[in-house]
Amino acid sequence: MQAKPEYRDRDDTEVAVLDALVDRTEEGMTVFELRSGVETDIDDLEAALADLKEEGLITVENEEEPMRIYPDDRVVPAHETDDGEGGGSLFDRLRERLGL
Repeated sequence: MQAKPEYRDRDDTEVAVLDALVDRTEEGMTVFELRSGVETDIDDLEAALADLKEEGLITVENEEEPMRIYPDDRVVPAHETDDGEGGGSLFDRLRERLGL
């Protein structure tokens, strides 16, 4: 899953971070998990995380070890149902995702 379209006009590293976090919305990710999922060096990742946090697009929870990072709810697209009611066909979802 990808972050909402209105959040995709950012730096490539920031978009990659948001996409990775959206895929793991419930459990969040550690910095190490993000580093392995977003192919960039640690300095670029750190800068992207700082910018996203400053803009309120991610939250960082430090209560449990290790620290976990979550996407803000406004970045996460609404879940589509797969029960056949209003979810659209697979073809429709693919076409929407590809922007066709």
